[in-house]
Amino acid sequence: FPVLMSLPLTAGFRRSMRLCRRKSRTNQQSCYARCPSSCYSTLAAPYEEVVRYQRHPADRNRLIILVGPAGVGVNELRRRLIASNPREFQSAVPHTTRVQKSYEMNGREYHYVSKETFENMVYSHKMLEYGEYKGYLYGTSIDAVRTVLDEGKICVIDLEPQ
Repeated sequence: FPVLMSLPLTAGFRRSMRLCRRKSRTNQQSCYARCPSSCYSTLAAPYEEVVRYQRHPADRNRLIILVGPAGVGVNELRRRLIASNPREFQSAVPHTTRVQKSYEMNGREYHYVSKETFENMVYSHKMLEYGEYKGYLYGTSIDAVRTVLDEGKICVIDLEPQ
């Protein structure tokens, strides 16, 4: 998957680039030669090359967070990504305060915890994300993400913006 990187552009930088483009029609000098202080001195270049990310063997795996509102398919995208290569991708096991169903195993579908334990995890900044659904709390702990990363896999989670 490509890693897209964007540089923060301020209004001043955009304005400087527009002036350089406008001047370049009348003058064949490079933009750098005409306005080095406004165009290029604060940033090395006005863009960064996008290339396929190739992890160095010494680097840790990364966390991928898919964000989108309900119904746009981020959950399905997460499932397909994991199904495409389960040796490389895995989802973190979330925590919940809801009651465990008879066919579920603690630590497989969810980590089932009390509301008090969940709230303590939130207050002690141990939750990467959390929310409430139908009166129950759900969330992903930092430790659950670390567990996946420590297994040498890329952790994939999906979030719905609140």
